[in-house]
Amino acid sequence: MPVRKGAPALLSAGTLCAALLLTGCARTAPPTPAPAPATPTPSAAPAAGDARPDRAPRIPGIGPATLARIPDGTSQAFVVTGATVDSNTATAVLHERDAAGRWTVAAGPWPAHNALRGWTADHDAGDLRTPIGVFRLGDAGGRLPDPGARLPYDQDEEFAISGTGFSGESLEGSFDHVIAIDYNRVPGRTPLDKERPLGAEKGGGVWIHVDHGGPTQACVALERDILRELLVALDPAREPVVVMGPAPELAR
Repeated sequence: MPVRKGAPALLSAGTLCAALLLTGCARTAPPTPAPAPATPTPSAAPAAGDARPDRAPRIPGIGPATLARIPDGTSQAFVVTGATVDSNTATAVLHERDAAGRWTVAAGPWPAHNALRGWTADHDAGDLRTPIGVFRLGDAGGRLPDPGARLPYDQDEEFAISGTGFSGESLEGSFDHVIAIDYNRVPGRTPLDKERPLGAEKGGGVWIHVDHGGPTQACVALERDILRELLVALDPAREPVVVMGPAPELAR
């Protein structure tokens, strides 16, 4: 039940040494041969103590392999980080990238819940783990009216839910607002859509929804006001993604 990225190294040039002419009282000594020019060293590293950064700031905690999965056109990344693979609580931060390629914090950090048993890189239906990865965020909806989202928003009574969660907490209102994570779904459709391109056995309906006070089946949950803030902030023109998983995995 209830995912969308250096200053160049300095070139040290060799210097040409001029020959020194030695003079005496009786005669002039022959010129000392000039040494061969030093060979330039390409791509030399900056000198020690050079304060200039070697690259534009990256997203804290995100390693090169994970960063490479963020599409080139994306300039909003919602990063959800758990402490370990088995953690069902997490920290969420919205990062934005400027025209120079620098990532900065736009909002957060915020507390979040994820699946009861933590995280997995190979999600299956019913495993009670949240998929690890980078997924696009393109569609939203909920039982309540649109709070001002720029993503397409589907208001529908089918988002109503009842029952209790893993800690005995009420689930009512959990889907008042949701953002669909593009894991095993067809982008561009309501979050309620049931088509599963990877097959039903790989799960689906993985959303960002209202926190009910406990772990989820597979989703990410945020406090109501925080989710509304995120909904208003996400801009489809910036091709937003969610980057989610345990810290050791995201740091790769």
